[in-house]
Formats: sequence, C-alpha cells, structure tokens
Amino acid sequence: VESVFQRGERLPVTGFFNLVLVYNTGAAFSFLSDAPGWQRWALIAVSLVAVVFIGSLLARESTRGWFRIALVLILGGALGNLWDRIVAGEVVDFFDFYIANWHWPAFNFADIAITTAVVALISSGIFSSHVPEERSVK
Repeated sequence: VESVFQRGERLPVTGFFNLVLVYNTGAAFSFLSDAPGWQRWALIAVSLVAVVFIGSLLARESTRGWFRIALVLILGGALGNLWDRIVAGEVVDFFDFYIANWHWPAFNFADIAITTAVVALISSGIFSSHVPEERSVK
C-alpha cells in the first residue's frame, strides 16, 4: 500500500470498504493517537513486554494447539506493529470500513491477527467450561 498510495489517499473498493494509506501513532482503534508523542515509547515498551511474555508462553505450551495458534497470531501482530513503531514511529493502516459517513478506524493485517486471536481466546475460555473434560481410556 505504501508503494502505491500517497499518505491519506483512498481507493473505493465497495460501498462499505476503501483501501487507504493512513498512519496511526496510537494503539488499536487510534487510542492515544492524539497524545503528544510519549505514546510511541510506551507502546514500544508494552509491545516488547508482550513479545517476551508470549514467547515464554509458547516455550511452555506444547500440547494446546489452538491456544498456540492464537498466541502466534498475537505475537505476529505485535511484532508487525512493533516494527512499524520502531522504524517509522507510527503504524501503517490501510483497511477502511464504513457505513454511510461513519468510518471504523483504519486497521491492518496485524490488527486482524491480534483481534482474531483475542476473540478466539476469550470465546474458548467462555465455552470451555461447557465442554466435558476428556477422559483417558485405560
């Protein structure tokens, strides 16, 4: 997107979706994007802590397949956005969904990976209490 679009450029794709090139200095959904600059370093620090924490979880979790997949999605998304923050000081976002004149904050693949994984982890926690435990047959 950065090689094709100029900053702020928008390409209508459907009646509810555009490709855009915007930069987000904040966190998810533009949270803290209006802060005066300290958020870059705070978000880098939070991302580094998350990467180390998730890496340690992955090193310990060897049997829970879906849990590992969710962790890898979060890790990949965190690393992608972390790279953008370190190199450019802002994250590249390019998906723009909207209804009429109301636009959801633009986002990227890293945001999709993180959000998908978090929803999967939350729903598996909610629904796992309703699934009977597996019993080994001897």
